[in-house]
Amino acid sequence: MSTTPEPQLYAAREPIFPRRVQGRFRNLKWVLMAVMLGIYYITPWIRWDRGPNLPDQAVLVDLANRRFFFFFVEIWPHEFYFVAGLLIMAGLGLFLFTSALGRVWCGYACPQTVWTDLFITVERWIEGDRNARVRLWRAPWGVHKARVYLTKWTVWLLIALATGGAWVFYFADAPTLLRDLLTFQAPPVAWITIAILTATTFFFGGFFREQICIYACPWPRIQAAMMDEDTLTIAYRDWRGEPRGKLRQGKLDPGQGDCIDCMACVNVCPMGIDIRDGQQLACITCGLCIDACDEVMDRIDKPRGLIGYLALSDETHEKAGKPAISAWRHVFRPRTVLYTVLWGGVGIGLIVLLLMRTDLDMSVAQVRNPLNVIMADGSVRNAYEVRIRNMHGEAREFTLALDAAVPMDIVLEGVPDLTVTVPADTMLNQRVYLIAPPDSPAASAQRTDVILRATEGISGQAIATQTLFNGRGN
Repeated sequence: MSTTPEPQLYAAREPIFPRRVQGRFRNLKWVLMAVMLGIYYITPWIRWDRGPNLPDQAVLVDLANRRFFFFFVEIWPHEFYFVAGLLIMAGLGLFLFTSALGRVWCGYACPQTVWTDLFITVERWIEGDRNARVRLWRAPWGVHKARVYLTKWTVWLLIALATGGAWVFYFADAPTLLRDLLTFQAPPVAWITIAILTATTFFFGGFFREQICIYACPWPRIQAAMMDEDTLTIAYRDWRGEPRGKLRQGKLDPGQGDCIDCMACVNVCPMGIDIRDGQQLACITCGLCIDACDEVMDRIDKPRGLIGYLALSDETHEKAGKPAISAWRHVFRPRTVLYTVLWGGVGIGLIVLLLMRTDLDMSVAQVRNPLNVIMADGSVRNAYEVRIRNMHGEAREFTLALDAAVPMDIVLEGVPDLTVTVPADTMLNQRVYLIAPPDSPAASAQRTDVILRATEGISGQAIATQTLFNGRGN
């Protein structure tokens, strides 16, 4: 009785060794890589003078004091809507660029792409180009292979360590934290964060590479909803390239397409796919296959563009011999215009809110346990938690008072008069008591609306907040 072997549900990963290529898209990726890595590593060291009482780091996420500093902007916890707005803008921007140009974010700006590209560059620099790396991979382990791989892994680890180290500098004063790290006095959370980010960068960029994009990242599955027949993405013009055939004596056979099946587009792809098989989930539209194919077309004296950016709707036009639709018509269409309007609207709204924000703020929360206290002389007392926020770079004095039409006394706990000092860039919590005389309407009523005012001593700016006073009627 013969038995059929069970099908294997798991296939081992085939390593990918992209070949080096030159061209406009490769040059664009070099420029973007340099700019983004420069911004990431340099930004924590930029200084920004905010005065003697505030940190001078231009970009700082101060978790201890619950602040986010971005150059001249300081965001407090109660202003989290700014962060939410920026996240909404980032999402809309991703929708916009994907709708117009496909997975352009994945191909040029995604951190996984940037660091993987950097690791591949190091690998190529140490081991050689594609053929040399393939031979080394297939060679048995020996002194030479171990030395080369150990050198490569060491450089990768240094890059990963710099990546994790740079990240923690965004959450503390960079020079101080660097000194603490070098003297082993940094807090444990800094070391733990650096260790986690170093490990993830080392393995994601060095070993997992395209597997993160294919299996771990959700965006390849979501992007389909953002794309339509007018989205510009990378595609192979099979109507021009087929049927494929090899060059014979430097010439193409009659009736043969422009594709000479040289595999250049496959050999340069960091995802290891063949773009000639059509659109695939793994394609990140990095454009390297375009550079490789254009280079081959130049050598065989054929026009460029066998592989290029085009929309699905272009296929019908080009197959029919009609001129291609203008790229601007693909980019500027109702969907992208809508995303642009929404993106711009959120941005304008954030700018308006930023211009309208004040440096002083007050909130009043009534203490409800108990609602009121009946004093020995029959007067009624209510307690309130008053929070005065001073977002200036220097201390400010505030004088508290009630609306003049309300016959009540105001008492500040622990303060002999009605003036409190709020330190620079601080929120002060102050317990305040309102006391209504026994024969006053507020004492006998169930609830009375009152207005508490805080007047700043230097500018004279007054902040008013309405609250309730609970009388004996409760």
